[in-house]
Amino acid sequence: MDLKEKIIARLKKENENLILETSEFRGDFTIIVPTEKITDVAKILKEDEELAFDLIEDVTAIDWAKRENRFTVVYHIYSLKNNFRIRIKVNLDGEEVPSVASVWTGANWYERETYDMYGIIFTGHPDLRRMYMPEEFEYHPLRKEFPLRGIPGSLPLPEKNKQDENRY
Repeated sequence: MDLKEKIIARLKKENENLILETSEFRGDFTIIVPTEKITDVAKILKEDEELAFDLIEDVTAIDWAKRENRFTVVYHIYSLKNNFRIRIKVNLDGEEVPSVASVWTGANWYERETYDMYGIIFTGHPDLRRMYMPEEFEYHPLRKEFPLRGIPGSLPLPEKNKQDENRY
């Protein structure tokens, strides 16, 4: 049994409904799980000694704009023990998903970045606040409706400084 089959078998052993779909494309293995089960799936994949997915490499999102479930949150995780990487996806009904920062502390910053850029709320996150944009900024720049050139006047720019002009 290869590792992909072991992952599927381990998750289905825990709960038959933990996996909605699996796919593989060009060597990338993807599992789609129910939104409310992401933390359970994360714990199983990390804590199972044989699987040992101990590293989260990234958390990001996809804005499908016109699809019924507008957002998909994507987790890239890695097992150092098995030298194996998988992608976990959850399709959101709204704009909320449980945080996995309690499982992988490294998810803290990735979830904050995804919140800042897409407006997705990670429930149970220990410190969900913006990283790049000011807290009072009401937009999320990676959403499809956000204009490519930004929104004029929505964000005050720093004053020009004569020292900066001569700097380079």
